[in-house]
Amino acid sequence: MAVVTITTENFDEEVINSKIPVLVDFWAVWCGPCQMQGPVVDEAAEKFAGKLKVGKINVDEQGDLSQKYGVMSIPTLILFINGEAVKKEVGFHSLEQISAMLP
Repeated sequence: MAVVTITTENFDEEVINSKIPVLVDFWAVWCGPCQMQGPVVDEAAEKFAGKLKVGKINVDEQGDLSQKYGVMSIPTLILFINGEAVKKEVGFHSLEQISAMLP
């Protein structure tokens, strides 16, 4: 399953109303650790296809969402289940660490 680009316009549809858990990567183009996290998040999307939706939010373009979910440092990964943010991790995470976040 491909990684979804999430914006304020599609957030409710892609995250809040999702029937499966959603892992959201808050990132920015200029962020070195974010550039390292990106391929791992892409790998998670492939590995957990059908069981987990994976999306990315560019904090520079979607500041309202970053502020709403208290994203102060990037990369930040937030796991949403049934529309609720249930886990939040800051910094680079390996595929194994991402797997440990999942239900």
